[in-house]
Amino acid sequence: MLDYWKDFHSSNHPSLQYSNSVFKSKLNMGGVMDRHPQILNRQQTALLVVDVQQRIKAVMMDPEMVVKNIVKLIKGSQILQVPIFITEQYPQGLGPTEPAILEALEGLTPVQKMTFSCCGAAGLVEKLKNQNIKQVVVTGIESHVCVLQTALDLLANGFQVHVPRDAVCSRKSVDYETALLRMAHAGVIITTVEAVLFELMEKAGTPEFKEVSRLIK
Repeated sequence: MLDYWKDFHSSNHPSLQYSNSVFKSKLNMGGVMDRHPQILNRQQTALLVVDVQQRIKAVMMDPEMVVKNIVKLIKGSQILQVPIFITEQYPQGLGPTEPAILEALEGLTPVQKMTFSCCGAAGLVEKLKNQNIKQVVVTGIESHVCVLQTALDLLANGFQVHVPRDAVCSRKSVDYETALLRMAHAGVIITTVEAVLFELMEKAGTPEFKEVSRLIK
């Protein structure tokens, strides 16, 4: 276990492979601040909402909490002008996207897919790359199936991947916990909704900070 965490924090860990260089952040008082490459940078981040559909959501652990947290991420991303993508897995069988998610998305149409990985959805990877996205926040259902396969495939396509553990779920706790461990070991950054939003905001004292802060109270 100690060897694993030593490897996790090394510069060779997969979560750092998309960029081993810090990015620069302008400070309020002038100058710049070097930032760790695992910290989300809103200029190169996208939010991906995976298959939060009515029929499958009904059998998840803590589904209402997960939906509530995903809505926070959606609204926060809208405030911070972070691009949002959403998918549906075989909607004829699993039903449409949860109404609260669709309402928050304000007309954004889900991309339908048959592959468990969202990287198999038509044009998704190309759209991310065309928008110069380097970091992807992955949320949704189920942790050990579509979320996990999507996260691993995004890594394989050169993206840094962040998964908020309070915005994904499975039917069984063993699948949820195993998925988080497996993703972390592969190089996915396991985080939380609040951590994601504060990284994207970067600083206090802005109108955006006030708006997003109201979401997480």
